[in-house]
Amino acid sequence: MLHGTNPRLSLSTRPRSHYPDRVTAHLVPVESPAALAWSVDNCTVGRAMAILGERWTVVVLREVFLGVRRFDDIRRHSGIPRQVLTNRLAMLVEQGLLQKVPYQVTGARSRLEYRLTPRGLELQPILLAIVQWGDRHLADPDGPALEFVHRDCGEPVHVELRCSAGHALDNPSSVTSTPGPGARPFSGPQIAPQARERASRRTK
Repeated sequence: MLHGTNPRLSLSTRPRSHYPDRVTAHLVPVESPAALAWSVDNCTVGRAMAILGERWTVVVLREVFLGVRRFDDIRRHSGIPRQVLTNRLAMLVEQGLLQKVPYQVTGARSRLEYRLTPRGLELQPILLAIVQWGDRHLADPDGPALEFVHRDCGEPVHVELRCSAGHALDNPSSVTSTPGPGARPFSGPQIAPQARERASRRTK
């Protein structure tokens, strides 16, 4: 999907009639997670969700990615309340995800539309991953409402994980976390013993 266009729009996966096998207590580790040793005060997940974590914010981004860039068009197409849309657009501009661009219809005064910045365009794989999950688990029986395809060949688009060496990561257990250069030791209450005790009880 390219900025400023309205391609044939969900993904190759079709809705499934059942969920994967249930997670059992046997999968909960007895040992306390290593992540408990590190602070989350500077966690970028938390910072990203402070921007993206509200429903209407993602809806606004969806509209702009689909080429719906003008205030009244976004409001009519999404059903978002006017003041909420005003606030969300202002926040996305302030955060550098959208920019205001003037446009003018013949015979009318100049107005503004909202376009994705390079920083905003980097959210494309995130939104496509949400679409992929939604198509798999939440689509109507007839299938997804939109399909995202490669403009050049017309084939459905899907999101996958790969490491820097090019290995496909098909199993969630293939991914682990390690402290990064900005890691800070956790200095709050000592919760590791309680976490270990809870995990131990769940495995009994």
